[in-house]
Amino acid sequence: MESISTALIAKALDGLTARYQATAQNIANANSPNYRPIRVTFEDSLRSAATQGGGAIAGVEPKVELVPAPRIASEMRLDLEIANASQTAMRYGALLSILGRQMELARTIVSGGR
Repeated sequence: MESISTALIAKALDGLTARYQATAQNIANANSPNYRPIRVTFEDSLRSAATQGGGAIAGVEPKVELVPAPRIASEMRLDLEIANASQTAMRYGALLSILGRQMELARTIVSGGR
């Protein structure tokens, strides 16, 4: 049976993957006229589902939405998109590290501490 923390990590990794893909799309279209960047959100839904158990966690899907049109400038902030990509990559790496530690602990338990 999958633990709640493992399910949360797996869903967070899915959300971060979707966010990274959206950010890559934004960066690729940075010079496209009238392109509206997209954002991916999932943290609030995942946080709410965590209190309801594994079934609720499994039902969480990343939400893709258009960024509101800027009031002043018509250009997308490429520097912010690159910072978002970097932050997403760091979070992804941290979650993989935690998942690896959980698996290592499970291996130790299964092997009887050997």
